[in-house]
Amino acid sequence: MNQQILVKSYPEGWLKESDFEYKESPIPCPGESEVLIRNQFLSLDPYMRGRLSPSKSYAKSAEIGAVMVGSCTGIVLESKSEKFKVGDTVLNTLGWQTHGVCHERDIKRIDVSKIPEHAYLGVLGMPGVTAWTGLIDICEPKRGETVVVDAASGAVGSVVGQLALARGCTVIGIAGGKDKCHYVVKELGFNACIDHTSHDFKDQMKAAVPKGIDCLFENVGGVIFETLLMLMNPFSRIALCGLVSEYNVNPYGNHSLRSILINRIKFQGFIVTDKPQTWPAIIEELKQAYLEGHLKYKLSQVDGIKNAPNALIGLLKGQNFGKQVVKLI
Repeated sequence: MNQQILVKSYPEGWLKESDFEYKESPIPCPGESEVLIRNQFLSLDPYMRGRLSPSKSYAKSAEIGAVMVGSCTGIVLESKSEKFKVGDTVLNTLGWQTHGVCHERDIKRIDVSKIPEHAYLGVLGMPGVTAWTGLIDICEPKRGETVVVDAASGAVGSVVGQLALARGCTVIGIAGGKDKCHYVVKELGFNACIDHTSHDFKDQMKAAVPKGIDCLFENVGGVIFETLLMLMNPFSRIALCGLVSEYNVNPYGNHSLRSILINRIKFQGFIVTDKPQTWPAIIEELKQAYLEGHLKYKLSQVDGIKNAPNALIGLLKGQNFGKQVVKLI
């Protein structure tokens, strides 16, 4: 049977396990130019909270009663496509379910001979491309500049910092807890990492950027963003990737932006799917960096599709450490 997690209701405030419903259904059969896939890994990402809302956004809301949206990797079990054969490992968007049918145009074969399958959901997937796009295209960091990224131990933030280091920048991360900060500095090589749960976070942050902030890759919002905004340099740049601290509290985002005007900051929100034509070259660059040992990532894994709702809730609360995936089978 195909195991699925459906959207039961749109949450008000914090996401709850009761907003989802578990269901079993017959495994479907592929038609012409289609393949049957058994999913092995499901990606969990902060954007999913935004899909669980009827509010207008850059993407269509997840539908009540439908399978929850998400990217997966899986194995082709049956093929009626000339492009894919049984046993191929593929990337797909079947969402929160163990099996599904996809048209050949909607899947991508991935090479797992030297790279772990789940890497294509993180450092070599949407999060990696997001990091590259926001940092390189929007922040445009220059050698010697100070780059700050919050949620620094996460799937996106960890890549942002490593890319900035490779370009000769001073990189300051922000993360929640000593373990995450230790990982960011000792394993990823950031120049420093500030624990936002510390009672003197603002003082530590100010001391960490004596020359101010030239580039900010913003993932969190809220009080952290307020603190960083007051440390921005004239003509600095901000890539607004997310506001994860506000998704369950304030859907309208942060309105205290006086510093943007005063310091003439370049401040741009971006959606990584805007330019799909850029993905192949970016992923190839990230892949080479990974294979050469210059790009590291950490995996946070839970097992079983029934644990996906609770894992997403934990991710939104900052309880995960690294890229969050669910091993389905």
